[in-house]
Amino acid sequence: MEITTPLETDVLVIGAGGAGMYAALEAAKAGADVILADRSLIGRGGATVMAQMTVAVALGEQTPDHWEHHLADTLAAGRGLCDEKLAAILCEDGPRRIREMDDWKVGWAREDGHIKQVQAPGHDRPRCVYVDFLSTGPAVSKTLRAQLNDANGVRRIGDLLITDITVRDGEACGATALHVSSGRIVPIAAKAVVIATGGLTRLYRRNSASSNMGGDGYALALRAGAELIDMEFVQFFPIGHLAPRLVGMDPIMWDPFRYKLGGKLLNAEMREFESDYATRDTRSDGRYVLTRDLATYAITKEVEAGRGTPAGGAYLSFQHVPPEEIRRAFGPVVDRLAANGIDLAHQPIEVAPIAHYHMGGIRVGETLETGIAGLFACGEAIGGANGANRLSGNAITESFVFGALAGHRAALKAKQRPIPSLDAANSAVDFLRSAEQRDAPNVAASIVALQSLMADYVGPFRTEDKLRIAIDRLAEMTRDLGDRPLVSSSGSFDPVLIDWLDLRSMLLVAQAVALPALSRTESRGAHQREDHLGLDDAWQLNQIVAMTDRGLDIKTAKEKAAA
Repeated sequence: MEITTPLETDVLVIGAGGAGMYAALEAAKAGADVILADRSLIGRGGATVMAQMTVAVALGEQTPDHWEHHLADTLAAGRGLCDEKLAAILCEDGPRRIREMDDWKVGWAREDGHIKQVQAPGHDRPRCVYVDFLSTGPAVSKTLRAQLNDANGVRRIGDLLITDITVRDGEACGATALHVSSGRIVPIAAKAVVIATGGLTRLYRRNSASSNMGGDGYALALRAGAELIDMEFVQFFPIGHLAPRLVGMDPIMWDPFRYKLGGKLLNAEMREFESDYATRDTRSDGRYVLTRDLATYAITKEVEAGRGTPAGGAYLSFQHVPPEEIRRAFGPVVDRLAANGIDLAHQPIEVAPIAHYHMGGIRVGETLETGIAGLFACGEAIGGANGANRLSGNAITESFVFGALAGHRAALKAKQRPIPSLDAANSAVDFLRSAEQRDAPNVAASIVALQSLMADYVGPFRTEDKLRIAIDRLAEMTRDLGDRPLVSSSGSFDPVLIDWLDLRSMLLVAQAVALPALSRTESRGAHQREDHLGLDDAWQLNQIVAMTDRGLDIKTAKEKAAA
């Protein structure tokens, strides 16, 4: 493989979703030269651009509110595992970022001259803002891209797959990348590095993520020597679209319909069942509206009891809502649904849980710096703020808040350091150059097999037997993968090499989920053990994952203050 001329920058931001773009903007505002790198198009990949829902923030525009009320709801959703300092930063700085986006003309919906705020499960009052119920993420991403167009000092480089963080004497000093289309190796020297690569939901067969959300950032952090936290907590969105076929629309689009129009979850007997699973602490308004972990549990249990729909989920019905009210609430969306053969006034649709978000991630302190000096992380790539279960609406808020904070702090760190030199001896470069053609399992098929394994054995409801099967199979797949990258006979763009690198990271991250899931012998938040029902006070602990010469090491910590 050819090596390009090394790149140099003050701050390297890896990942160009909402968090990465915000980090790049704030780092540049603080005077840093920035490279914003992404394996796909800048501002077009990741989770933010796909988000169609609402953004939680204590603006108090329509209902009296304070960030401490938002914090209380966030901590309650986190089931005792939130890093309270990180959660407080999220809730306190949220209003400033939402108003900043408003100044940038993102187009938050308004009512009577105020930014409109609506109710969502887990919140004690209407708190969530939106652009419109199906375009919030695209509007946010477009706004951030426009800000980047006007920013000075940000080089945007797409098609760049970061394979390893460069660490020297305990400090991050850059990265090694593969330029996907040309197949060339790109060394990057940086005074500070920000990981903003999002989550890991691509590990699962049914997911709502972009195709590049396979846990790249977690693997980068582990191999660099940083720690991960709360990796067992994967949030499954309870009402991902299942049937009939839906083309060109997001599979998790049904939440706003459900909230705004009072959609009912029905089993095969056409009986509403949410109240069967509700407890006093899950009521967010006058109706039973289950939090996401409990709604996932309810649908799964209805299916297991033989009360599932033909496609294996539950019905979501709006047949009790007058057709004119459906159209008044969602207008053009109704026409898009009709093009898919869906008439909400006369038929229910089928929904089922879908992997949607990851509460865990890279362990950081209050400045969002990891245990490796000069290595920061933000957005869904970090763990701690959400504990065992993320409160509805917090995802985009954290991409803004933590993206801005990580970019600012990385720029300050960069001012304290000279540009690092890149050694001629670079193990990451040597690793890529060791790529070879050989007989090996089909890596694309292996990714599909991994997704099925995680869905069936490390999904929403776990047992010791299932987890041990998964861990053994993951170890076997890792051995089969081999130690050297696999290439095809193509010269530049090589999908076999890309899949091999992806599978390498996905297998490492899958083990980082399965191992602490086996250790946690209780059910808490999004981690549900069918052989260990209910909370165990002894497990009000965070699990920390680190990489050693022997493999992954798991330890526990009480993460009530920042790491």
